[in-house]
Amino acid sequence: MFSITKNDALNTIEIKSLNHKVYGQIKLNEGASLQELTLNGQAIIKSLEPLPYKDTYASSILFPFANRIKDGQYTYNNKLYQFEINQTEENNALHGLVYNKSFNVVDTFTDNESASIKLEYVEENESIGFPYTFKIQLTYTFTKTNLELDFSVENTDSKAFPFNLGWHPYFVSDNLSESILEFDSSEKLVIGDRNITTGTEKLEHFKSLKIENKKLDDCWILDSNTIQFYTPKYKLSIYSSAKNNFLQAYTPPKLNTIAIEPTTGVSNSFNNNIGLDILKPNDTYSITWTLNLENN
Repeated sequence: MFSITKNDALNTIEIKSLNHKVYGQIKLNEGASLQELTLNGQAIIKSLEPLPYKDTYASSILFPFANRIKDGQYTYNNKLYQFEINQTEENNALHGLVYNKSFNVVDTFTDNESASIKLEYVEENESIGFPYTFKIQLTYTFTKTNLELDFSVENTDSKAFPFNLGWHPYFVSDNLSESILEFDSSEKLVIGDRNITTGTEKLEHFKSLKIENKKLDDCWILDSNTIQFYTPKYKLSIYSSAKNNFLQAYTPPKLNTIAIEPTTGVSNSFNNNIGLDILKPNDTYSITWTLNLENN
């Protein structure tokens, strides 16, 4: 049996199975981000403390853009817009607009095999950098060996808007240097100054990435919608339902931790159009990200 409890003082949600083999913690006021996850008794996502959330964006939803917008500026329909610069050291806008928003609980469900919770954020105010209104719904579904995250955004405005999105989870490994990422890719993004995309480069006979002692902040164009993460203790499959998929991998200053970020666009996408999409008024875009655990 599963249970869902809310801590009003901390504004968190906890999801637990009766046998303690499944656990999740969601912080409603930090973009409804999943801060902890255990599946089948195996810790997959742990708190990054003492690293602050404002620096890590741990498990945040990245909307209306993933990664960075150079100088926070972009042109759409021949008009210049300016996002807030929230990465001052590089003078970029970083990771969108909802990572620090507070979500409300819309619905919950529990039974012997699973638990799910639907969360919602409604933006009714047009910002200077993104003068549109929208509604986002997230549904987290937990089972013994799976986490499913369903994301939908509805354009509630009278104007179409540009967007891409991503998810920013950090995963733990007993030994990251002995862990491997496997994915299909024939192109890698070329990242220039200030972590801004400047082009692409072809990959020959690429099959896997041994993490070893690499310091990663890299992005690949994916030729399929599945990423495999092999660690000494478990194998994790990360699946995206999107048509166009990218992988951003980043190693933070915390031992044996890696961000494996499925996205639908890349840095500076509002200017280079890589992965950029348009959502028309009253239309809804939906995507599902799935984690599937296999213990070694």
